[in-house]
Amino acid sequence: MSGVSETYKEISPAEFFYKYREIAGFSNPVRAVYQTVRELVENALDATDAYGILPNIKISILKADEVHDFYKITVEDNGIGIPPNIVPSAFGKVLFSSKYVMRQTRGMYGLGVKMVVLYAQMTTGRPVEVTTSRKGLKRIYHFKIRIDVAKNEPIVVEAGSWKKSREWHGTIVSVTIEGDWNRAKQRVLDYIQRTSIALPYADIVLTTPEGEIYYYQRVISDLPKPPVETKPHPLGIDLELLSNILKMHSTVIEALLNGLQSMGEVTATRILKEAGIDPSARPDSLSQDDLLRLLDKIRSYDNYRPPSPKALSPLGEEVIKAGLKKAFKPEFVEAVTRKPSSYSGHPFIVEVGIAYGGGTPLSEDKPIVLRYANKIPLLYDEGSDVITQVVREEVNWENYLVTFPAPLVLMVHVCSTKVPFKGVGKESIADVPELHKEIKAGVMEVARALKLYLAKKAKEEEALKKAEAIAKYIPEVARSLAVIISSSDHEREGLRAEILNKLLYTVSKKTGVQLDVIKKIADSVEAET
Repeated sequence: MSGVSETYKEISPAEFFYKYREIAGFSNPVRAVYQTVRELVENALDATDAYGILPNIKISILKADEVHDFYKITVEDNGIGIPPNIVPSAFGKVLFSSKYVMRQTRGMYGLGVKMVVLYAQMTTGRPVEVTTSRKGLKRIYHFKIRIDVAKNEPIVVEAGSWKKSREWHGTIVSVTIEGDWNRAKQRVLDYIQRTSIALPYADIVLTTPEGEIYYYQRVISDLPKPPVETKPHPLGIDLELLSNILKMHSTVIEALLNGLQSMGEVTATRILKEAGIDPSARPDSLSQDDLLRLLDKIRSYDNYRPPSPKALSPLGEEVIKAGLKKAFKPEFVEAVTRKPSSYSGHPFIVEVGIAYGGGTPLSEDKPIVLRYANKIPLLYDEGSDVITQVVREEVNWENYLVTFPAPLVLMVHVCSTKVPFKGVGKESIADVPELHKEIKAGVMEVARALKLYLAKKAKEEEALKKAEAIAKYIPEVARSLAVIISSSDHEREGLRAEILNKLLYTVSKKTGVQLDVIKKIADSVEAET
């Protein structure tokens, strides 16, 4: 025996993430600024468009200390607001969330904003400030909150309320963190700009520490259809979720019928019979072995209806095209929203937009890729993402008449009740076969549309060259024919104009080039002569 004693201590979720903040994306001062902006903006957007409210988002980043690299980051939204009794737990208790439902949301873990609060505590010692009011309420509520790391409980430092002087609803969140703005600035600007591309229905204003103002104005007023909460799909449950569903009902068959989607009475009765469980049995009478057998039979049944896509809120083709047009003013834009699909019981929809030419940035050897998951732009870990792999490695762009360098941007959006991210930082999507297949199909669909456009454009350019070559000689030919045919100078001028118009019309009809274009070419040649 060495005589060394071992001490074991239970730690709270808050203490765990306090110690391992890198897991949630707060690995350094640069990443922390970006992650803070992202988490607060995500919450603001979920409080607006998911409830049918056109988002008005204001983001302010100000230097908060002359000596230290402290920055006060404030995000204001015009969303539904937060019930005052919920505010302390919503901002001061890690893993407390209203998001444990089968519905598409930007956040998943009830973690993001609490990590912002924890990071602020450990770097500047300052509490988060929350001001909020719900529509219809007559008062505005204000809180200053810390997190008790050891107990994972909120500490309300200050709380108050006042009567509204005007009708306002929404939430304002301010945190002061240590950060490296100079190095984080470009990431933040990219994030806001890409958010505006996906959300052309949002008004977004960003004010930087330098006093710069970036304004992304709303260009459409059509919101995507909000997601609807649905029950879990049988193929998407695990033992813990099944146990929780059973606890909420008085009999086992009632739990299967009312707790899961795509589960009818015939199917439920068959599954219970195969599992050797009485349909009328009380859930608390089931042993652990019973639960395992039941879960195995639920998962092995292969004739369920697909998961309901009602839980999803795709952007839609018109929104994607509006966003790309707003950002790049391309000569060609196309978008496609694929039909709903699923993996492991989780529904998902893939959307792809393509922009070419005009103001689209020039890409040297591969398309520029804009990646999105549940309407959130993904900026980090691009190389390990399945979207990047498909667009840049699996599509031969020469087959679609694209020769690099080319002004080409691909936007790919994946929405799901459970996006298969590679990590808690939510910056890279894993290579799930069903998802891979849909992404590739969507990219190829918009690429075919681009090919048709480029082929038509090449044909038109070739016809124009041919028309130009012929049109150069038309004025002289018309003049010569008029001299041969006419008997007087007066008659000659009229004939020349008549012959010229007939020749121009013939060339237009044969080449497919518009008559007014050919007339301009002929006029310019004649003017030079």
